[in-house]
Amino acid sequence: MVTIANENLQAEINLHGAELSSLQSTDGTEYMWDADPKVWARHAPVLFPIVGALKDDQYQYQGQTYHMTRHGFARDMDFEVLHQEDNAVDLVLTDNDASRAKFPFAFRLVISYRLTGKSLTVGYSVNNPSASDDLYFSIGAHPAFHLPLDAQSQYEDYTLSFDPAEQRTHIPLAGKYADYAQRDQRDVNQLSLTHELFKDDALIYELNGDETTMTLKSQRGGHGVSLTVSDAPYVGVWSAYPVTGNFCCIEPWWGIADAPDASGDLTEKRGINRLAPGGTFVQGYTIKTF
Repeated sequence: MVTIANENLQAEINLHGAELSSLQSTDGTEYMWDADPKVWARHAPVLFPIVGALKDDQYQYQGQTYHMTRHGFARDMDFEVLHQEDNAVDLVLTDNDASRAKFPFAFRLVISYRLTGKSLTVGYSVNNPSASDDLYFSIGAHPAFHLPLDAQSQYEDYTLSFDPAEQRTHIPLAGKYADYAQRDQRDVNQLSLTHELFKDDALIYELNGDETTMTLKSQRGGHGVSLTVSDAPYVGVWSAYPVTGNFCCIEPWWGIADAPDASGDLTEKRGINRLAPGGTFVQGYTIKTF
């Protein structure tokens, strides 16, 4: 476990999965879900090298078939500390024999965490060290925010608001697959949270790479949290159901689950990122607490 802190916040990051496990203010407010194993035993997994599920948990690349389960393997691998300061840390994962059995690519993944004021910025850097081969990958975040954040509020007092407020494309799930053919337009300026909101699993919206801030706030006032992302094509909003827990995930994604009719060819996968030899992909998001 690695701990970073400033005058307002303390963050704990597990080297296993480079997972943010705690984000606590100096007044003792804990913003992250406690990973209750009876509900959902994670805090904020990193989704790499896929987001969501592959059709039949497999894909094809250059004539070979590879098997990989939902959200990929990075969340279950040990990272190393690349650089650490009082308020920041960079963690790194590179390909190895275990990863290449599922994902036949060279890669260098750096996850960075930096505290500034009352905010935590999370950075993703994916580098393709190959001299000759393209790297095909997706990456995404899955932070689960604990609700309620203060004694005077209940889960149902919270809303999730989107800024800018506009109509967005909603992509429904067909089982564990993203049914893009059944997408529709929805006004999602503000969602009132209930556990039943997630009875059909995650709510997925297109962000189209526009800067978007999503804010969890109680109608009764008190503490809240927002997540801002500048260049993500998708966001997922999720909580557990029918076994319920007091958390809400806001998940910026640079990738998406396969469609029910996906070809299985990794190079044709919707939302896949293609990185040329020697190239670097840099993205991230910021969590602001209040």
